Amino acid sequence: MTRPTLLLILALVITVPLSLLAGRVWIDPFHPAIPNATAILMQLRLPRAVLALVVGAGLGASGAAMQGYLRNPLADPGLFGIAPGAALGAVLSLYFGYAAQGFLLPAFALVGAGSAMALLALIAGRDAGVALFTLAGMMLASLAGALTSLAISLSPNPFALSEIVTWLMGALTDRGWHEVAIAAPLTAAGIALLWTARRGLDALTLGEAAARSLGIEPARLQWLMVAGVGLCVGAGVAVAGIIGFVGLIVPHLVRGLTDGRPSTLLVPSALAGALLLLVADVVCRLLPMATELRLGIALSLVGAPFFLALLLRMRKGLA
Repeated sequence: MTRPTLLLILALVITVPLSLLAGRVWIDPFHPAIPNATAILMQLRLPRAVLALVVGAGLGASGAAMQGYLRNPLADPGLFGIAPGAALGAVLSLYFGYAAQGFLLPAFALVGAGSAMALLALIAGRDAGVALFTLAGMMLASLAGALTSLAISLSPNPFALSEIVTWLMGALTDRGWHEVAIAAPLTAAGIALLWTARRGLDALTLGEAAARSLGIEPARLQWLMVAGVGLCVGAGVAVAGIIGFVGLIVPHLVRGLTDGRPSTLLVPSALAGALLLLVADVVCRLLPMATELRLGIALSLVGAPFFLALLLRMRKGLA
């Protein structure tokens, strides 16, 4: 186990208990005299913290894998079109009123993510290069975004419109063990697939031709990436809505602690993603606002300046 991994695990061990105590109602572990303190911890804050760890880990690992696969430090899991596809599925469940059943909204989102994965593989083909694969993902993301906007504009009633817009902002509010049971196994499977692809991602840093000469099968690597990123991102969107910038920010935060290879970046990025999402969720709970700030908005407010700073640094390096 590498030093960065150990440090991130230690940070999580410290942060998770603190996150359970923090909120609009603070819980003193030495004087837990607050009414229903056990219920608050076990039924509200603990599943929310676990879900933040699961979703953050999936987004962080997906971002590291995407940047390695596309050999682009600006790559984000949303480029595959899987997150917009999952969001479209969830929006359709809200549009048609199926979300009243608790399990249907995540089911629709997962179907949307799976459909985007299948279309991406179908359009790109077995022997597609990275450039064609990226363009196919961007086309799907654009189409899914347009259809989502159409559903919003044709919303049948103000309640459905409010539900759609609120859900798209992304949050972990009011999530419980049911959402954890949906997201955890799918995210674990997705990270496992990305871990399986680590040697191919390392070889791809030398170029597609060099990777082929080293025995890497582009079609197999492509399927591993589609399935791995699809499971991680689709599961996250299914239970928490759209939460952006995690997959973009996290690999840059930990890359300097590793040798830069995708294989050494996957685990630290997953841990750092879990830590970032947990800390961001706690900050959203603590901000003195009439209603809790949505997690997706908070991360976008942080991620946009980070993205701009990254662009300016890259531009300075090219000058």
